[in-house]
This record gives sequence, C-alpha cells and structure tokens, in this order.
Amino acid sequence: MARNLISIEKVSKSFDAALLDQVSLGISEGERIGIVGRNGGGKSTLLKLLAGIDEPDEGRITRANWARLGILHQVDTSFSGLVREYVVGSKKTHEWASDAGIREIFSGLFGGFSSEILDRSYYSLSGGEKRRVGLAKLLIDPLDLILLDEPTNHLDIEGVAWLASHLRKRRDLSVIVVTHDRWFLDEIVDQIWEVVSGEVLQYEGGYSAYVLSKAERARQQAAEDSRRNNLIRKELAWLRRGAPARTTKPKFRVDAANQLISAEPEPRNQAELLNFASNRLGSKVIEIHKARLAIGENCLIDSLDWNIAPGDRIAIIGFNGSGKTTLMRALAGEYRFSSGKMQVGITVKRAFLSQHLEELDPNWRVLQAVERIALQVELGGGRELSASQLCERLGFDFGGQQRMIRDLSGGEKRRLQLTRLLMASPNVLLLDEPTNDLDVETLAALEDLLDSFAGVLIVISHDRYFLERTCDRFYGLLGDEELRDLPRGIDQYLEKRETMRISFSQTILKEISSAAEERLMKKELAKLERQIVKVTEEEANLKEEEKSAAYDHQRLLEVASQLEEVTSRRRALENEWLELSEKLAK
Repeated sequence: MARNLISIEKVSKSFDAALLDQVSLGISEGERIGIVGRNGGGKSTLLKLLAGIDEPDEGRITRANWARLGILHQVDTSFSGLVREYVVGSKKTHEWASDAGIREIFSGLFGGFSSEILDRSYYSLSGGEKRRVGLAKLLIDPLDLILLDEPTNHLDIEGVAWLASHLRKRRDLSVIVVTHDRWFLDEIVDQIWEVVSGEVLQYEGGYSAYVLSKAERARQQAAEDSRRNNLIRKELAWLRRGAPARTTKPKFRVDAANQLISAEPEPRNQAELLNFASNRLGSKVIEIHKARLAIGENCLIDSLDWNIAPGDRIAIIGFNGSGKTTLMRALAGEYRFSSGKMQVGITVKRAFLSQHLEELDPNWRVLQAVERIALQVELGGGRELSASQLCERLGFDFGGQQRMIRDLSGGEKRRLQLTRLLMASPNVLLLDEPTNDLDVETLAALEDLLDSFAGVLIVISHDRYFLERTCDRFYGLLGDEELRDLPRGIDQYLEKRETMRISFSQTILKEISSAAEERLMKKELAKLERQIVKVTEEEANLKEEEKSAAYDHQRLLEVASQLEEVTSRRRALENEWLELSEKLAK
C-alpha cells in the first residue's frame, strides 16, 4: 500500500486576497499530479506550501519524516562554484560517469556531459541554463517527491519530450508539477488539481481527461457561464480531432467520454476560413525563391523555395539555436535573406509577436493602450469585437483594463502585447513563442480567437499542445541547412532528430575509434623504430667481430650464423615499419 507523503488539513493562505481557503489534500507515493489555474490564482503558492518554503495562515501541513523532497521554483543566485559541483557535488568523474542514469540526464538536458558544460561557472549561466542545471540536480539526487514549477520553460520540443519520457520511466518518483504545457500534463500526470476561487478541485487523468470531466460537470450542473462553456466546447472539438486515446484514465465511462467528443463540431471550418482568407489576401501571400538564410558565416538554410498560401496555418519547429526566430524575422521583413528573393503580396498586412516585450508608456492604462491601435476588430463572417471585449477574451476583466501598464507582471504585459497586435487587424500573423507566461485558461481563449482568424498563421512555440491545436502544417529546422516539410508533424520531427542523433553518435564513435587506432599505430611505429636502431647496432657489432675472427674458423662460423639471424630480423622489422607507415599515410 502506498505511503502518505504530505497531508494538508484545512489550510488557508492569503496575501492581498485569499488564494487558498480551507483546503484539504493528500499526496501518496507514486502519484503524478498536475496543478492548473489562472496566473496569480495560487498555484505557485500551493507548491511552496507543500515544499515548506511558505507556512499557512491557518491549518496544518504534515510531511512524512522519511520523505526526501526537492523543488524547482527559481534559480539559485548564491552558488558560486562550477556546474559539476552544483549537480553532483564532490563526486569524482569516474564515480558519476559510470552511472548510466546520470549520463542520460546530462545528455537529455545539456546534449552531453563534456567538460565544456560541466566546468562552466554556475554564476555565468543564463536564467534558462540555471533552470536546466537545477532540474538535472533534482533528477540525479535520491528524492521521493519533486515539485516542479514550469519545468518546460527554456526547453525546446525535444527537451520537453525527453523530460516526459524520463519521468514516465521513473515510477519510483512522485511528481507535482505546475505548468501550462498541456501536452506535458497529458504525458506524465494521472491527476489534475485546479486552483480556482480559493479551492482546489481534483480530477482524475491528464489534461484531456480534465477537459472532459470539466465538460461533464458543467453540463450536469449548468452552472458555468456561456463563455467558459464555449471554450470547453472548443477544446472538446479539438480532442475529437485526434486525442481520444488520452481519455483512458478518467473514472467515468470511456463510452460517455467519446459521446461527449463526437457530439461536438470541428473547432474551425477550414473551407470557410480559406475562402475568406483568399478574398482578403489575394492569391499571393509570401513566395521565397532560392533564398539563403545566414548569420555571419553560419548558414541556417540554403536554397529555400517556399510558397506560403492564403489560409496556411504553419508551425515552425526546431531545436534551440536552429534558426527559427531568424527565419520568422525574415518572414516579418525584419531580417534579410543573404541571397535569393522573397516576394510579398500587395494586400499582405503582417504583424509579428516577438519574444521581446514592446516598450509602452507605463502611465497608460491597459484599455487605453489597446484603443490606441483600434476601437474594434473584425473576426470575419461579419463578427466584430470592441477593444474592451478583446481585452476580456484575453484575460483582462473590467478592473484589469483600468490597471496602469507599470503595475503589470511580465505575463500580463505579454498578453497586452498580443491584444494590441490582434487589434491591428493583420492578415498574416507571425507569433514567436506566444504561449510564454500564459495560463491554461488564457491559452484556451487565445486558441479560440485563432480558430476564427482567417488569415495566415505562422507560429514558433515549444508548447506542443498549442501547435497541434492551432496549426495544420509543420516545417522543421533540423540543423542540416534545410527547411523540411513534416506531414506527420512533431512525431516525425522527433523521429528525424533521433535518427540524426544516432548517426552523429556513430560518426563520433568511428572518429574516436579511428583516432585511437592511429595513436596505437604511431606508438607501434615508434617501438619498431627503436627496435630497428637496436638491431642495426647489433648487426654492426657482429660485422666488426666477423672481421677480427677471420683466422678463427670455428668462431667465424658462429659469428656468421648470428649475423645472418640479426640481418633477417632487421629486414623483417623494416618491412613491418614500411607497411605501418603506408597505413598511416592513407
């Protein structure tokens, strides 16, 4: 029977407002729990209470005295040693390098375990690198429970896939995770805790099961407002397109779940959107011919031919540093291809959401900043939204719309930047990591808006759920100077990257083997040269002795026999030296 790790009894915690109110929960060995909810709703506070970093205002939290806990919540700014010291402590290289599990963690998070990585100063790392190092330490340390706050931030799609695979294999490890990465939740958790209005609502299964359970609860109680119900319906429609296999964990009947899904229409009418986009954009959007994309001497894509057509919904995927953002900047007209030609249709109106926050007047209010772009925006099909309505769709209620920009968090500024972008009514929308700092509800609202966007959508994101939810075509940068069409999407990309990784590893092994063989041959050559010098001296001495024994017939015969044997040995050594020299010269 699984032992209890943490018990929470009637816990309350508040700052400006009550985040948790009389919450009672339990965590047992082997459980995998995902925590979701709005930004600022209490998710990270709950995590810190579980870890013992914060204390409750009321109630009691009991932790098993035998349980070893670790938390990934923020970077450590006090450590000044090397990365290897932070992760493996005082262990010698031969001690940790012989552990296949540690080697796998280093390879999965850092791409290897070379001294170039491990001998860097921890203090010199970026925030994202420090989080990777912190995650590596958690996975290597002998812990019973790890608490992860946004562990997929700063990981690319491959890194997220590796982390999910690694955690699935670690059944000895209990996991509690706060994340907006819904694909990751579906892969690793078997419970969802939703923090809402001071309560923690519990659902069986991963994120998809949570959506289904929430839909069933909403329909039974008829207590959710129309907007939230519509968002749930959109997510149900998305599940209908290809995720029924994810619904096997919930307690309620699978047949009932599938009936819920099948009753919903597709989330967007592709033919209708394509027709509207063609009318608005014309036949030409962006055409690229024989283009070369480079940064200095580093070629990212060579001889690119690409036609982006009206209605295209494109995901660009690739590892960190592969050139995704540079390509997006080129499509937005902010960066020039070093050769070739890019033609943009005369009716095209591009809008580019970069990873950098736009500088806005800190004394503006949120609604004021949006209305400076436009007072209303068309969604297509005769539908319009006012600036205030769009703000509300993206998480700014009436009070939020009156807040000063200087008082917004980074995530809220990101949402404001996106809102202003949509208010400009672009017909080609380029989004570079649009999901950063957005909570699950805001992500669903953004996806709902993008469902009705009739123009061209091009997205870079490490959020796999978001990409598969909003895009129909996938292109990958795999580091081979090509932009590859991926009809099977992210699975195909991961397969190709794994094939390339195996091929690269085999090449490296061959090179290492070849280098080792060359070293051995050179060592053997030097040995032969020493032997040849020695036997040549012996041969010369015997020739001198042969001269002095000219009148001693018996001695002369003995010396002549020795000389013949030594001469034969010298010739054999010289022949061996010549053969080895020829091999080295090839």
